[in-house]
Amino acid sequence: MKIQGKTALITGASRGIGRAIAKELAQQGMDKVILVARNQARLQEVATEIEAIGTQAVVLPLDLTQTVEVNIAIAQTWKQHGPIHLLVNCAGVAHQAPFLQTKLPKVQEELSLNLMGIYSMTQVLARRMASKKEGRIVNVSSLMGKIGAPTMATYSATKFAILGFTQALRTELAAHNIKVTALLPSLTETDMTRNTQRFRWVAAMTPEKVAKVLVNSLAKESPEILVGWQSHLAVLGNRFAPRFLEWWLQLTAPRSEQPKKSIWSRGY
Repeated sequence: MKIQGKTALITGASRGIGRAIAKELAQQGMDKVILVARNQARLQEVATEIEAIGTQAVVLPLDLTQTVEVNIAIAQTWKQHGPIHLLVNCAGVAHQAPFLQTKLPKVQEELSLNLMGIYSMTQVLARRMASKKEGRIVNVSSLMGKIGAPTMATYSATKFAILGFTQALRTELAAHNIKVTALLPSLTETDMTRNTQRFRWVAAMTPEKVAKVLVNSLAKESPEILVGWQSHLAVLGNRFAPRFLEWWLQLTAPRSEQPKKSIWSRGY
């Protein structure tokens, strides 16, 4: 996909990976970037940075769990700003806790945003992309969508589900010239992850690195984009030595006490 002269919509664009992707797209020549998140003030900060690069930025404050509002907002945005060629579903939330101490409201929040939020946004845009016979959709999953992580059971479940969702759409939407890809970053250093309990001996990467890998991969037809050598090594380990990987996860997992900060949000 050539991004020059195109329009992208990025959810979770107010911080973290979503913010970095929006800025990297602008730096690489994207004509217009539509920024989606709940926090309008933070979105405006990102818009100012993007416009300084020379790309038009549109701020679109939305709660992705509100399906009706999403449908109305996207219809208005498409009418006002023209076709959207690239959708990056980056918004997500995670609550870190040992499974036996998990609280149901937090589980419901993860399921609502990470699954229904991505479903609603993808459906409303995919229908419009199909009418134009052109589009690219990137669903941000996680390495935890390949390898279930202790203390992150619900988050892992949603990220596994995103990979299945992506695979199903890739086949189904191909007839409409819509390409669907999954992005799988590992632990990423954002303001919301710095005080969580980390897996020992796992090095964090920067949002900027994740963004560069994604944008550089848009010209390719890869169904999944793994970011970082640790991700590739973990996936290989899961394929060829799953018992060893499970032992390693037990060894490196956070201890049973509650984390200092239970919420991990990717730019939402």
